Amino acid sequence: MRIARVIGTVTLNKHEPSLRGARYCVAIPLSLENLLGKVDKLAEPLIVYDDLGATEGSLIAMSESREAAQPFAPEVKPIDAYCAALLDAVNVKPLEKTKTP
Repeated sequence: MRIARVIGTVTLNKHEPSLRGARYCVAIPLSLENLLGKVDKLAEPLIVYDDLGATEGSLIAMSESREAAQPFAPEVKPIDAYCAALLDAVNVKPLEKTKTP
């Protein structure tokens, strides 16, 4: 599971009928360096299936690949990324260097 920021939505004129009731959003996965504010370079955007109602600017937890389709088991759904949670805040502390004796 990764953290991502929603930057937009996708409008479809046709869709898989079994996926009715939700929408797709465009999200950029955030690395640890992005979350710590160390780098500004962002990853490539992904299209994420969202049935939770994420809006532009929202932080989400998303799963990808086979794990993205697990909420729909035993049915097989054509989903590559799934919005698993809406995040209110993310607090990140850098790891402290440990001293070895």
